[in-house]
Amino acid sequence: MKKIIVPVDFSEYSENALQTAAFLAKKSDAEVLVVHMLELSNAVLSRSESYLQQEMLFYLQMSEKKLAEFLEKEYLSGIKVTPIIKHFKIFSEIDQLARNEGADLIVMGSKGASGLKEMFIGSNTEKVIRYAHVPVLVIKEEPIIKHIDKVLFACDFSDDDVKPYVEAKEFLKKFNADMELVYVSTPTSKFKSTKELEERMKRFFNQANESYDESVHKVKIISDYSVEKGVFYYADKINSDALVVATHGRKGIAHFFEGSISEDIANHSKLPVLSFKI
Repeated sequence: MKKIIVPVDFSEYSENALQTAAFLAKKSDAEVLVVHMLELSNAVLSRSESYLQQEMLFYLQMSEKKLAEFLEKEYLSGIKVTPIIKHFKIFSEIDQLARNEGADLIVMGSKGASGLKEMFIGSNTEKVIRYAHVPVLVIKEEPIIKHIDKVLFACDFSDDDVKPYVEAKEFLKKFNADMELVYVSTPTSKFKSTKELEERMKRFFNQANESYDESVHKVKIISDYSVEKGVFYYADKINSDALVVATHGRKGIAHFFEGSISEDIANHSKLPVLSFKI
């Protein structure tokens, strides 16, 4: 991992993201690109050209000063940090920034369960997740400042899940994290026999260029009244450090488990959520 992008708005949530990025950067000797969105009101933009240039310069200088002060953190010591100031439209264009810079990860802060409810219906974080071609790590209540030991991937072993699984597994190797897959059987889902599930898993791992082996692959099949409840129950039981979900890009979060959608998992999770594009 060479570069990590962190959008900041000087809130405690973006600082949680920055602190997490610092931890990950030290693990992989990566550079952190800290991006602040300079929002200019319509009133400013409607001014005459000369006034506009003067006010833009003023706001730019103020933002540069505030960003420099925000980055005066002890936990950033020893890390290459590059401050970037862009117009607020960069939220929907941050994928292009990631491409231009060759970034490997985007880390963003969130207000948590209640905040994420709005996040997935049009907020800036949702836009970044849908457009980004690189993984996006959403930090909820607390920053990640210690080793990532366990990660839980909610999976129904469909063809769509293969690519995110392969990429998540490769990504987590950088941190020696242990990833476990969980399948949740619910009363409303289409019933599958043990044999049918085994055949589905064999096909899934075969597409991932792996031979399914119960002694090697960590897969848990549990029953609950909803996929969300089942995933959270098992994540709590194994003390998972983060959850992995898959996204369909501009179409939104992937549909999992024949009717349940992973927005439910991402919206209400108190754990960090790492998304990979299908």
